[in-house]
Amino acid sequence: MNLDSMLFFNNSGFAHLEWGNMIMILIGIIFIYLAITKDYEPLLLVPIGFGILIGNIPPIEGMSLSVYDQGSVLSYLYFGVMKGIYPPLIFLGIGAMTDFSTMLSNPKLILLGAAAQIGIFLTFLGSLVLGFSPAQAGAIGIIGGADGPTAIFLSSMLAPDLLGPIAIAAYSYMALVPVIQPPIMYLFTSREERLIRMKAPREVSRKEKIIFPIVGFLICALIAPGSMTLLGMLFFGNLLKESTVTERLAKTARNALIDIVTILLGFSVGASTQAQTFLTPKSMLIFGLGALSFVVATTGGVLFAKFMNLFLKEKINPLIGAAGVSAVPDSARVVQMVGQKEDPENFLLMHAMAPNVAGVIGSAIAAGVMWSVLGKF
Repeated sequence: MNLDSMLFFNNSGFAHLEWGNMIMILIGIIFIYLAITKDYEPLLLVPIGFGILIGNIPPIEGMSLSVYDQGSVLSYLYFGVMKGIYPPLIFLGIGAMTDFSTMLSNPKLILLGAAAQIGIFLTFLGSLVLGFSPAQAGAIGIIGGADGPTAIFLSSMLAPDLLGPIAIAAYSYMALVPVIQPPIMYLFTSREERLIRMKAPREVSRKEKIIFPIVGFLICALIAPGSMTLLGMLFFGNLLKESTVTERLAKTARNALIDIVTILLGFSVGASTQAQTFLTPKSMLIFGLGALSFVVATTGGVLFAKFMNLFLKEKINPLIGAAGVSAVPDSARVVQMVGQKEDPENFLLMHAMAPNVAGVIGSAIAAGVMWSVLGKF
């Protein structure tokens, strides 16, 4: 090999490629495969998966290329993740596409969204026991809410050093909702319970729909001021939708804006997974804790629904408790799927949307509480 060939090789990615990079590239390909062939959250896994490929091309000395190189193009894209800019914009779009009618028509189902947040706080305690700092434990615990934007927002405030693994864990478990939740739902419910049919929700007036985002924001923000950014954008987006006089803005928020931000967020998060900083024992522990958090959250929602039935004349189908995690609308769809396997004429989707959207609010409030309390540590 002559000098020019050696120089060319030494300035290529092949010369610096490590086993860790190859493992992460394989993981990125698996994400893309699952998104395309299994339809697991393709809008998230395709950008994240391709971002992982880009993030694990070894950089050349003297060239600013990666998200961690100051002044690089990717670092500017990653700035929105690192400073928590993208998550509120995602919440704006979610608010503009969310219908809170079912939740308003049956307010007791809000309790299921609250119950599912138990996964967050138990994982927080478990993380403390395993030696993480209080701030890091809070950021890890929020994975149990199955809410990627909230997990990114809180970790950017409390534990920016763990932002990469927390973001990947949160979005991975969101994508795997159809795989993780059904076994838990079958384990903790009987066939008789899964067959329970619920009354159709009452019709909610336009006035109620307009008042709710205003009053809901004021109550939630006063309870947990740290949730103001996320919930402010969520309820603002919902007001754009329900007022019916800003339909053009609502349409932009729920379509073009949320699509653009999802691309940037997913791609940037994926690009941050350099093997040298990502494949560490601490990252693997975060993945394990995240999985446990998600399982506990799902279990908590289902068991609390069964507990509520002890006091209710009109029983609720405990399957909808699993939708208390805030993976909207995937958890609600899983509830519908499991329910219709038992009874094809049983339509649980609209009922499941109540705890589902309540879970979004609940996880944001939990994040706000943790930020306000743990931000001092």
